[in-house]
Amino acid sequence: MSGQPIADADFEARVRASFERQKAMKTLGAELTSVTPGTVEIEMPHNGDFTQQHGFLHAGAISMALDSACGYAAYSLMPADAGVLTIEFKVNLLAPGRGERFLFRGSVTKPGRTIIVADGQAYAYDAEDNARLIATMTGTMMTIVGRQGIEG
Repeated sequence: MSGQPIADADFEARVRASFERQKAMKTLGAELTSVTPGTVEIEMPHNGDFTQQHGFLHAGAISMALDSACGYAAYSLMPADAGVLTIEFKVNLLAPGRGERFLFRGSVTKPGRTIIVADGQAYAYDAEDNARLIATMTGTMMTIVGRQGIEG
């Protein structure tokens, strides 16, 4: 999100270090591919282990990756000593999760000191690299400072 005040000049390294500690994203084979102030992109290849009964990427996997993208977009604008927690989200599944790879983008819509609203989009890419929007998310993230066990 251009023009947003950056609370921590080293935000990208902090976001990437936190993402590396997320075992859920490792399990999905997801990779953090872009980090800018207020916007994060996560990509993952298709993996049959995360499909539902029809062979589409499971809604739970889509929601988990969108939640991480939106959460890290919010986290990129937080102070260095903060942690981030999701306090609410809504996902709209627009098309089946069918693709060779997937992109999950989170962007801050409304920054705030304590509460940040972010929106996300999930795209499926076919073998010819054509993208199709498969889901959207709106999430509310909370800045956590000084709480034991919750840190960057």
